[in-house]
Amino acid sequence: MELKRTLGPLSVWGMGVGYVISGMYFGWNLGLPQSGPYGMLVATLLISLMYVCFVLSYAELATAIPRAGGVFVYTHRALGPYAGFLAGLAQNIEFVFAPPAIAAAIGAYLNIFFPQVQPVFFAILAYILFTALNIWGVTESALFGVFITVLAVVELLLFAGITLPQFSWAKFSQDALPTGWWGIMPAIPFAIWFYLAIEGVANMAEEVKNPQRDLSLGFNLSMATLVLLALLVFFGAIGIAGWQAVVYPPGKTTMSDSPLPLALAFVTGPAHPMYHLLVSIGLLGLVASFHGILLVAGRTTMELGRAKYIHHIFARLHHTRQTPAHALVLNMLLGIAILLSGKTAEMISLAALGALTIYIFALVSLFVLRRISPELERPFKTPLFPFTPALALAIAVFSLCALVYFNPYLTLIYLGILAAGSVYFRLMLRSGHGL
Repeated sequence: MELKRTLGPLSVWGMGVGYVISGMYFGWNLGLPQSGPYGMLVATLLISLMYVCFVLSYAELATAIPRAGGVFVYTHRALGPYAGFLAGLAQNIEFVFAPPAIAAAIGAYLNIFFPQVQPVFFAILAYILFTALNIWGVTESALFGVFITVLAVVELLLFAGITLPQFSWAKFSQDALPTGWWGIMPAIPFAIWFYLAIEGVANMAEEVKNPQRDLSLGFNLSMATLVLLALLVFFGAIGIAGWQAVVYPPGKTTMSDSPLPLALAFVTGPAHPMYHLLVSIGLLGLVASFHGILLVAGRTTMELGRAKYIHHIFARLHHTRQTPAHALVLNMLLGIAILLSGKTAEMISLAALGALTIYIFALVSLFVLRRISPELERPFKTPLFPFTPALALAIAVFSLCALVYFNPYLTLIYLGILAAGSVYFRLMLRSGHGL
């Protein structure tokens, strides 16, 4: 059974922005205690440059090889089965660890309205509801995703419109570099969170009506939208009352998963109708990313099942809905287990480790495929090749080194997962299963 081709360019843009937009609402603020606003700003600009160059490069691969496996498929073709397996495993690590962090933020936002209910209850409920929606159908999922993404973009523009007129450079610059310029380095994973999962657009290639045209268009428009929103949110949130105000709730020392309501409260007050309206709409931004990444994660797991790297049951599509139901349920169970750890910052860092790994694999694969498969039809070619992918690759390698240096314990966990996967590959799949 094949996936249905039902998606157009608007859906591609909506899903591309939707996968990522939750990064504007939370997560990035967790990098401020070590970096301060100046360090975080430099990290954000550096990572923005990396993502722009990466998306321009990745769009070439996505349109040349429009398969649901994304980087797994590209790396398999360019570098062989083992590299493809590792890329696919890293991709699944990213898409399995990112949703629990978003679910935790959904719970934190709902807890603002229903303080008597534990946030984890809302988070688990979100997993069940949106896994069910993704099983129901990709057309329904995409329409829902585009609708809430548009609302979330409008909300961020309203947030910027309310906060930026009150922007104070003096407030923004308070305790600007709490650990010096060295603080740029530990801020990198939280800057990545602004854009993490944009590459998921490529994993919808088999469900796009005209992937050769619509994928590159959707990729590039999504990236332009996200860079603009990231800068508006960053300056609008911190410039109201300083970075501490969007990290620590009043009277608390624990870091918050809802920085935008904290900033907005200084302008409107928590009782103002506009405050409640924007917080309500802001919840949709989290839902958009959560829903979208669950959707794309199901496709990445399905592709590993197709290649027989995991049990073939996860490659099966639902008999009437033609969606990867088994893969979606597996990811839901793993995600809920990770969610219960309560470690949002660690989830973000592990997802960033997976993301940087696949970016490196993808960019190396682009260079290799240019050399070994010159005959491959490329409807979209990377501008300024080889400079553009080389710059993205250099920043990705630098960022990965920084992330490893500042997160040795999490790196050991990540390498342990890759090592276990490697043993599994060597022992169980040496017979040469592949695409």
